[in-house]
Order: sequence, then structure tokens, then C-alpha cells
Amino acid sequence: MWVKGEIFRDFADAESAARGSLDREAGRSLFDRLDWFRRTWTHCTPGDRPLIVRARAEGSDAWLFLAETGNAARGLASWYTLAFRLIVTGAPPEATARALIVAIARRLRSRLASIMLDHVPEAEAELLRSGFARAGWVARVTPQTANWSIDVTGKTFAEFWAERPGQLRSTAKRKAAKTPMELSILDRFDADAWDDYASIYADSWKPEEGSLDFVRAMAQDEGAAGALRLGIARIEGRAVAAQLWTVEHGVAIIHKLAHREDVAELSPGTILSQAMFEHVIDRDRVDLIDFGTGDDRYKADWMDTRVMRMRVELYNPRKPSGLIGAAKSGLRALVGRGRSG
Repeated sequence: MWVKGEIFRDFADAESAARGSLDREAGRSLFDRLDWFRRTWTHCTPGDRPLIVRARAEGSDAWLFLAETGNAARGLASWYTLAFRLIVTGAPPEATARALIVAIARRLRSRLASIMLDHVPEAEAELLRSGFARAGWVARVTPQTANWSIDVTGKTFAEFWAERPGQLRSTAKRKAAKTPMELSILDRFDADAWDDYASIYADSWKPEEGSLDFVRAMAQDEGAAGALRLGIARIEGRAVAAQLWTVEHGVAIIHKLAHREDVAELSPGTILSQAMFEHVIDRDRVDLIDFGTGDDRYKADWMDTRVMRMRVELYNPRKPSGLIGAAKSGLRALVGRGRSG
């Protein structure tokens, strides 16, 4: 099988080579699009230089987006990246997909001593591990964080809501009756609503926003495409809770949610969540709702499926620092086998 490998240092060059295959119009999900990686590099730079690798074989491409510092690299991602993976275009058979991964791994052997990838879906993590191992790398996959989701294909919101825990349903009903709230859900970017979101987040229990500029740029782009769902809850005109979702290709993703601490006892987040779920189930008719990463206990009330996102550690035993990294990670027993690959 003929496989070609290339490295790009510039997003414009990668975009030219991709020929639209990494764009929204090609059906790419949010975290697999070139504009997502470009925005991440602009606002949440995880390294000194972008390192974009492509392998080609039999009409399919495989792309791995990295950030390089010295002879180490990380996935080109941030805490806004809820799923990081090798991106494969076309629909290659498994043997071809593995050959593409091996080609990328071999292409990187002379350049890098280690690669760290976070938040990789479990199936993709195993493909990366086995492909890099075949190319002589020492590889380890470990659980990193949980991902909660629920399949709502064919369900109405009433059916979904009836399946939720009784305590959640009674709390939502009681709090809504006690304190009337004005709820709005926007599918286009609105500057005033965005100011409300930023103010609520700053006044919430959430940690400091990594890059508000990143989130704003995402909201603007997704709003322009009609994929944004920005929910705001107000009490007597004051914005008290906000949620940022996206909806595309039958999947709703919950990216951000927050409420003001001084109204926590009124459960504005729960009331707003109920409205958001109703909107995406009954109006958008999504098939899947994804609650992103994190194992917060409350997510089990809204979701029913828990899977893991994995950390993939890759060490090149041909480089001294790769050997040291593998040893520090407890992979000593695998080093000899990796060096012989």
C-alpha cells in the first residue's frame, strides 16, 4: 500500500491541502474542523509552533494536529476541546486506517521524543496506541476524565423528562412555581446576551475562564451558522443563569453553564437546563445530547451513558528524552520492545 506523509507548519498551507475536507460544509464535527484548531492556536496556544501532520493512502487522509515545543508535542487542544482525535477523511477500511496512523508515527520519529494527547475517545485512543507502537513508539493509554451523554432518538421531551429522577423533576417544578423566570434561547450571536453570559460566568462558582475571547469567537461563528444555542435565565430582568450549547448533525453539545452564586437556592440552572433540553429535543429533534467532559454528580440526573476520555502518552525510544519519559511513566518493560520496532 502506497502511503504519503506530509508536515505543515502553517494553517493556510494545511487548509489548501485539505481542500475543504476539514470544514463545516464537509460534515466535520466542531472539534474536528480546521477553524477549531486555528482558533485554539490563536487564543489558547499550547506550544511554540503548530505541527500538522497528514498521511494519504487510497483516497483517504489522516490528520493529526499538534503543538510542538522543543522535541515534545501536545495535541493542539485546550480545556474547551471536549474530544480530541486523529481525523480521517473518507471511509477507509481498518487496515488502511492503521496504515495511515503508522505513516504519521514514522514521519514523527526523527522529529519528536514524546507526544501527549488528552481527552481522546477510547476507541480512537486504542487505534493511536497500536499504530504508534507498530512504528516503534512506546505507548500508554490511561483513563483521564468521564464523558456523559444520552441518546434521545425518536423521543419527545415529555418522554425524556418522565425518565429523569423524581427529585430532579420535583425540584424543577417547585422552584419554577416559587420564582418566575424569564427564559430565552438564542440561535444567533447577540452582543447584549453575550455580556450577560460573561457577567454571570464571572459571578459564578466556575474557575476563571481560560479565554473569554475564544468562547466569544466560537459563539459568533456557531451563531452565524445557526448552530448556537445560548440560553439566558432572568429574574425580574436580571440575568442569573446562562448556558452555551451547539447543535449540529443531530448532536447537541453542552459546552458551558453557570449561574450567579447569590441565587443558587432558586435553582436557575436547573430551570434553564429543563428549557434547553426541551428546545433541542422537541424543536431541533437531536438524536444525542453530549454533556462534555467531567464527572460531576448532577450529570447522571440528566444523562444515562458514561464513557471515558483517555490520555495517550507516546514516547520515542530512539531519543534520549523519549527513553527517560517512558521510564518516568512506568513503561520500562516496554522500552526494549519499542526500540526494536
